[in-house]
Amino acid sequence: MAAPAPLRQRRPRRFRERKDVLHDLDDGELIKRYRLDRAGIIFVTDLVRGPLTNPTGRNQVLTPEMKIIVLLRYLATGKMQLCSMDDLGPSQQTVSRVITETLMALSSNAILTQFITFPITPHETQRKIVDFQQIAGFPGVIGAIDGTHVRISAPSEFEGEYVNRKGYHSINVQVIFDAKYKITDIVAKWPGSVHDARILNESSLNRVVFGRGMVPDGCHLLGDSGYPSKKWLLTPYLRPQPGPQSNYNRAHKITRSVVERGIGQLKRRFHVLHGEIRVQPPSKVCQIIKVCAMLHNICKDRNIYIPAAEDDEEEVDDPLPLQPPQPPAAQRPREGLLYRDEFANLHFRNDN
Repeated sequence: MAAPAPLRQRRPRRFRERKDVLHDLDDGELIKRYRLDRAGIIFVTDLVRGPLTNPTGRNQVLTPEMKIIVLLRYLATGKMQLCSMDDLGPSQQTVSRVITETLMALSSNAILTQFITFPITPHETQRKIVDFQQIAGFPGVIGAIDGTHVRISAPSEFEGEYVNRKGYHSINVQVIFDAKYKITDIVAKWPGSVHDARILNESSLNRVVFGRGMVPDGCHLLGDSGYPSKKWLLTPYLRPQPGPQSNYNRAHKITRSVVERGIGQLKRRFHVLHGEIRVQPPSKVCQIIKVCAMLHNICKDRNIYIPAAEDDEEEVDDPLPLQPPQPPAAQRPREGLLYRDEFANLHFRNDN
């Protein structure tokens, strides 16, 4: 009778030593790697400490702070592998799980609406108007609106709907910036093939905020010619006449550039938005976009700069070619166009 095989001893699990980055790195290095300083990281952690706290008593469970740091590293670089290679400790599988868990917590509406808010009160709108008018003398502006495409990997469902006019898969994101480069509204849910004008038309901004008169009279957004002209959305003249129309266009272009620069800042701060986001499904990409927008505003509130290595040169968003223009004036609702004429004649009769 053969002797029984000797029992194999179970090898003890070996864990990588984790760096305590909050104490080992100074604020400058933290901002370079994670886009927030120590106080900012703790501030964001406190927003979702409850949902991110694991009830188990195991020694190697990631703390809420470490989960936020892992997510920030991914958003700053766009590369999940750096989160596990960067002395943080977690395996690639753990990194993926932590990113999903932390995104879910931070992208809740209760969190996002604390930091992304559209101005609707007289006090809020007047402050925005003053800030914008200081740029180029354009009156009555509370925001600049545009669409930007975030590249994604081909989804498994409705793949064709995500192909934009440049031929790559994307999410078309509608975003509004104020004059301080803070995001006041963001819509991140539409496939890349959808026109900017349709996204606006379906948005709560059109249906509720302006549609139901929640904003004081005399408040406007500035948009490019891909949008329809409305009493609250001012677009440029395609063929301006000398005088008020040309003066209007000149001030409009300078003032509206805020949104192009703002999008450039957002994508420089969080490089994940610069390249192809290789996560599925697209709804998770939308969570990433909204969380980046919220964190961008937190950085603005806390005066946290974009790291110098990525900010040596001013950069604006590189948009797709201008979308097909709106139908000829004769086929479009006249109310917005007539209002624009009145506005230009009233405010831009003289050269600024």
